[in-house]
Amino acid sequence: MSALQPLVVTLVQGATRWHDAEANREYYGGLVRAHAGTTDLFVLPETFLSGFSNDTRVSAETMDGPGVAWLRALATEVGATITGSLAIREGDTVYNRLLWVTPDGDLQQYDKRHLFRMAGEHTRYGGGSERLIVELKGWRILPQVCYDLRFPVWLRNGRNEEASGGMDYDLALFVANWPAPRRQPWRTLLRARAIENLSYVIGVNRVGVDGNDLPYAGDSAVLDPVGEPLIELGAQEQVATVRIDPAPLLAHRERFPAWMDADAFQLLS
Repeated sequence: MSALQPLVVTLVQGATRWHDAEANREYYGGLVRAHAGTTDLFVLPETFLSGFSNDTRVSAETMDGPGVAWLRALATEVGATITGSLAIREGDTVYNRLLWVTPDGDLQQYDKRHLFRMAGEHTRYGGGSERLIVELKGWRILPQVCYDLRFPVWLRNGRNEEASGGMDYDLALFVANWPAPRRQPWRTLLRARAIENLSYVIGVNRVGVDGNDLPYAGDSAVLDPVGEPLIELGAQEQVATVRIDPAPLLAHRERFPAWMDADAFQLLS
């Protein structure tokens, strides 16, 4: 069990190029490299090499493809962990897969569980069935993808006496392509997930207009365990770095242990 240390996180809120992986590697690589040496963790948006599109099934890469190799090399180059999601093909199935890549080349993955029905994602992509909890500087982090944010049972933070923070995770992280017309739910749900789970929450969304003419307002943020923002970004390309202190989290859980009164249940797939 590692003690939580202050964690420095960089939000990379970019205007993803539509269906152009090479251009996105150059674009996001430039944004990340400009902040090398300043952070522990870079957070990129959902499907940052393509944009959110069902058409990416045709161009989806494998885990041996250039996108994953590039991400691994970039994490090593800048000496920081990098996360974001890509369209990844395994056999006949394509997944909206979040990758967690560390500077030493280690890679962990989470397949988006809740597929966005209103855009037909559930008919074209495979869904995940297991949560992933990763560790960084003593923090237990739950990485999730976009539409997952709407499902509090899946995100429920349980008691874990073996963890330094006393709960399953200390920080929930959401990478997204969340359109501007629904920006109020995005902002509200990020706060709700922080409050109900007594955890920090990070949300990183894209900006600009995609190939389906959908606008994105960004609104990337870091929220503390009572839902107060440490930082909130606007609707423009922006890279921002935040230091997250574990002391307020641990103090809040000590004085307001709501998790002790939570209802017991078992989540079925």
